[in-house]
Formats: sequence, C-alpha cells, structure tokens
Amino acid sequence: MAKARKPSSGSSRHSKGKLRSQPKSQKKKTFPPAPPAQRGGVELVDPRVQAQLKVYDEALALFHQQKFARAKQELEKVLEGPSKELADRARMHVKIAEQRMKPSHEQNPRTADEHYQRGVAMMNIGRWDDARESLDKARKAAPKADHVHYALAALDCLTGEADSALANLKVAIQLRPENRYHARNDEDFAFLQEDPRFTELLYPEKDGTAG
Repeated sequence: MAKARKPSSGSSRHSKGKLRSQPKSQKKKTFPPAPPAQRGGVELVDPRVQAQLKVYDEALALFHQQKFARAKQELEKVLEGPSKELADRARMHVKIAEQRMKPSHEQNPRTADEHYQRGVAMMNIGRWDDARESLDKARKAAPKADHVHYALAALDCLTGEADSALANLKVAIQLRPENRYHARNDEDFAFLQEDPRFTELLYPEKDGTAG
C-alpha cells in the first residue's frame, strides 16, 4: 500500500506544478499590439490615407517633371484627404506650383517667403546650388524664420553636409521646438540617422538635457 501511495503523491506534485506554471504560460501569450505602419510620419492603416498617399506620390512625380498645372490639380485632391500631414505637404507644393506657373518676369523672388518657396522648389528637382542660393537669401531676409533653417538643414542632408545640417536643425528647433518632432519622422534626415549627435538633438530626454 505504501508503494501505491508514492506514485499518487508524485502525480499530485506534478499536477500542482502544472497548475503553478499555467499563469506563466498565459503571460507569455500576451503581446503588445504592433505599431501602425508609417511612411515619413504618416500612418498607413486607414485605406483612405493609402489612397491619399498614392495621389500625393503621383502629384510629386508630375511636379518633379515640372508639369506644374497637372501637379497642382492632383495636389488639390490630396488636400481633401484625411491625413493632415499629407495635406500640409500638398499645400506647400501647391504654392510652389502656382509660383512656377507665373510668367517669367513674376518668378523673380523678392521677399523671404518667395526665396524660401523657390529654394524648396529647386530642392525638389535636385538643383542643390540654386536651392542653397535661394534659401540663404531667405535666411538673410528673415533670420528668425524657423522653416528656412529647417529647409537648409534638409538640404545639407541631401548634399551630405552633416555638421551644417545639425547646426541649422538646432537653430530651427531653438526657434520652434515642434521642429524636433517633425524631424524625427522626416525622410530628408535619413542621412543623419546613425549620427549620435542627431539622436541627442532629437531625443534630449534620454540624457536629461531637454530644451
């Protein structure tokens, strides 16, 4: 009889062990939800946003081909979509397209904003020297315009000038702290992704130097 009790005692301990291990196995099955897919800071979960992004890409292709009238028509469709981020980008390109469609005698920029718009337009078609010339003029005319410093930082990234890009981005953030968050999702700054100075600038909370 004593021998008969031993197996039952062992099986009892074994079953208790199973009961204890159940909560652990349940914990392992709990996973956090996957983050929504993004492209350049724009969430792509909503099919309407995906459709809006498709129109935006087609409009940019026309813009880069300097088919400004057709690009403007497509960009205006993007303004009606659900993504504010895409709408803001489209709105900026609409202004540039309108500027580029003006007669040649009206295309000579005079104000800081006109120099800025021309600089961004030159960036979009890969004319880096012309872009820098216009953005430098815009910065000289409006030294406290954060968007001009931000655009210069993006241009520096596109031309491989890390030190200048970081300096311009730092000024843009000092003038308008929200630029820190824009830069985190801006594909134009991909060149700096591996630079620790870029990480420190965009994520100061990690080392306690926010501001």
